[in-house]
Amino acid sequence: MSTDEHPPAHARLSVIGRSAGRARPCPFDMCDGTGFVVDEQTNTASDCPCRAGRIARVRAAQLEGRIPRRYQGVSFERPPVSDIARTAPDQIQSIRRYLRTIEQNLDSGRGLWIAGDVGTGKTTLAMLVSKGALDAGRSVAIYSLPRLLNLLRESLASESGMLDFMDRLTAVDLLHLDDLGAENQTEWVLEQLYSIVNARYEAQRAIVATTNLMPDALAEHLGPRTVSRLVEICGDPIPLYGCDRRLEHRPEFPQQSEHALLGASDLRP
Repeated sequence: MSTDEHPPAHARLSVIGRSAGRARPCPFDMCDGTGFVVDEQTNTASDCPCRAGRIARVRAAQLEGRIPRRYQGVSFERPPVSDIARTAPDQIQSIRRYLRTIEQNLDSGRGLWIAGDVGTGKTTLAMLVSKGALDAGRSVAIYSLPRLLNLLRESLASESGMLDFMDRLTAVDLLHLDDLGAENQTEWVLEQLYSIVNARYEAQRAIVATTNLMPDALAEHLGPRTVSRLVEICGDPIPLYGCDRRLEHRPEFPQQSEHALLGASDLRP
């Protein structure tokens, strides 16, 4: 029988759902974005190597993966990042280096974290990283730690709900944690935070984090096991110290009289 009647196996590979032209292209060029390949001769399907990543992105879509409105226009060329670059050029270069190879960093589970004073731009720089990951088509979950812990408490209504939420936190390409160390220190909080960080450590998933505390102080607050894994994932923290930029750029309001500052119920005839 001729080779025309029996083409080689790789030529018989097709994809399920050819109409799904809007799907994300397959990085392995084996499917059309559906995550499945099929042998047309035997009419059997198998998972494409890209399927695991597609499942992770679908699950991550249920997380808070959008850049908050305040940071949507964040850029190296615009304030406050351009202002930070004048006083902390090395820190800005560290962020640029990470973003230049963000695909490789995320694939290897390498993250970064930024430590320093209140109002110095830590969250803004972390948002640059999250924006870079989203622009690269990767899944991102963005949470302040207090907000994340509140959602974990809500998921306690059912065991499956909490397990599913934790699984989604593990599957996302980049987990953005803002304000580590700002949470109330309880045994439950420490246990949940360790579980989140440890799960991503074991799965080799990246974290970008901000904190007002350096590692030694953070270890006292969160426990040495959690911080040890954060250092393993993120390396040494990028230090960002200085004055509170929020206060520098706070709008000035006209001075008001004492009566104007009082509520109506406080005024006496």
